[in-house]
Amino acid sequence: MPDLDLESHQRKVVRVLGAAQVLNGVGVAGTVAAGSLLVSSITKSEGLSGLAQTTSVLGAAVMALPLARLTQRGGRRLALTVGYSAGVIGAALAIFGGTQKILFFMLLGAFLVGAASASGYQARFAAIDLATAENRSKNLSFVVWGSTIGAVTGPNLMEPSGKFAVFLGLPKLVGPYFIAATTLAFAVIVIQLFLKPDPYLLANRSSDGLTQKKHETTRAALAHIRKYPVALFAIAAVAIGHLAMVSIMVMTPVHMAHFDVTLRIIGFVISVHVLGMYAFSPIVGTISDKIGRIKTIQIGIVILTASAIISGLAPHHNSFILGIGLFLLGLGWSFTLIAGSTLLSETVSIDMRPSTQGASDLVMNLMGAGGAAVGGVIIGIFSYAALCYATAIVVIALGIWSIKLQRSKVI
Repeated sequence: MPDLDLESHQRKVVRVLGAAQVLNGVGVAGTVAAGSLLVSSITKSEGLSGLAQTTSVLGAAVMALPLARLTQRGGRRLALTVGYSAGVIGAALAIFGGTQKILFFMLLGAFLVGAASASGYQARFAAIDLATAENRSKNLSFVVWGSTIGAVTGPNLMEPSGKFAVFLGLPKLVGPYFIAATTLAFAVIVIQLFLKPDPYLLANRSSDGLTQKKHETTRAALAHIRKYPVALFAIAAVAIGHLAMVSIMVMTPVHMAHFDVTLRIIGFVISVHVLGMYAFSPIVGTISDKIGRIKTIQIGIVILTASAIISGLAPHHNSFILGIGLFLLGLGWSFTLIAGSTLLSETVSIDMRPSTQGASDLVMNLMGAGGAAVGGVIIGIFSYAALCYATAIVVIALGIWSIKLQRSKVI
């Protein structure tokens, strides 16, 4: 296929993935705060409120490697379709569990909704299968940015979707899961109809246009990562940035609800946070392409540290300062995710990308799940501020690693 056609198709791929991310964002983002509050209402325990996000992140982690294998076998289109479809089923199970107050089904639903999140993360890698080195971060960042509209809208639909649920005679907090089921179903349709030809299969063709290159196993990918300090650091940057983001984000609604803050205000704060995560992604991608991946990650580290300190110092009733802290939390995550993901992808060959990307998402989501679980314990035993400061220490450790890596001249 001529280069011009590849460039044209790459632009189409980015547009299609961006549209799917809008739908995914609407569906998944609204369930973050609702899931935590729903578990808290079922169990009557704030300490267990982190279970919903923990389970969701575990679902994303468990799905990371299967989605990578599906990509190798049938391309991005197959993998994304399976992940979004699992999210539709999960939303239905969460509605049933929340309505009947059966924690098992509610958490099972959250687990499968996590599969949709895993597909969203995989979509960013699909955006760079055909990208060049000069615009790799920018292409990835545009797909991340595609989540902005949906992810900002999702939390603000908590109240109207809650009213819809009450109208149906169901608990208010299951409302966001109705939206998730609908939008994720539309995401499946978009991917099936428009992501053709498949970008990974197209990129993975050899020069004869017929034979595909060999696929590397996850074990081989992990062995490869251990040999290359840059690849290992790239995964750590993505994972620790995600740990910081999830642990603070998922506990903020619980912290605010404890002091009788309304769902509308909680939804607004989460929306501001999600705005920071996605809205400036193209700028972050451009910065990464201009100044390099490591320096971009270091900027993210500084922003994440500032976020943790501001959020920890914010009075519980001051939603404005909490909003600033959560906005910076999302922005710092954007820097580490985009630059770290690009650094990993360009460190390995095309045939090893799906398995290394799957391994990265596995580690990232396991760290997020651990952060949500430990965050619930810390806020229950100590305080929200203690959680923020503990997170800052972990992020600073990543910064020290990046400096040592630069001084070693490995990069």
